[in-house]
Amino acid sequence: MRRWGTAAAALVLAAAGLTATAASATAATATKANTRAEACATAWGSGDKTADVTAYTPLTNIRTGRHDCYDRMVIDTRAAGGHKVGYQVRYVDKVYQDGSGTAIPVGGGAVLEVRVAAPSYDPETGAATYAGRAGKPLPGVNISGYRTFKDTRFVGSFEGDTQIGLGVRARLPFRVLQLPDRLVIDVAHTWSTAR
Repeated sequence: MRRWGTAAAALVLAAAGLTATAASATAATATKANTRAEACATAWGSGDKTADVTAYTPLTNIRTGRHDCYDRMVIDTRAAGGHKVGYQVRYVDKVYQDGSGTAIPVGGGAVLEVRVAAPSYDPETGAATYAGRAGKPLPGVNISGYRTFKDTRFVGSFEGDTQIGLGVRARLPFRVLQLPDRLVIDVAHTWSTAR
């Protein structure tokens, strides 16, 4: 009889230990999720973002990257005396190519039009500095597996400005960082991580 009582007591203690371990694991997961949400907190918004042109510098490359809280597009330019490149980034219903007025289809639930004061050619020689073709995906950019980015399109380069269509999952908050040799556009994965 005594053995059964000891065995039952051992089972009760083991079950209590498992419950405590499970509760600790759940609490640790919740703490990690809260810490991540705090790390993702921003106040970017989804309104238009612009900066004046200080110098036109040729576009040299466009690349993208994935991060915990957002997807990123980087537009590299030839820095000219440390001047920052001008830009306009905004949500639009459709992207229309400057000069021709042609609508360029861009996939996704929402479309960001990116205009940057960086032609895809050298203004002095006319030689191409970036291999983008109107209406085609950005060369060398693969966004498969991205949470926010759904499509990229080179729209064109006209009178010193380059247009890019960036298709995203939905109208989400974004920010633009202006550096001397590049422009950085981050689009948050969700609104809840961007408040």
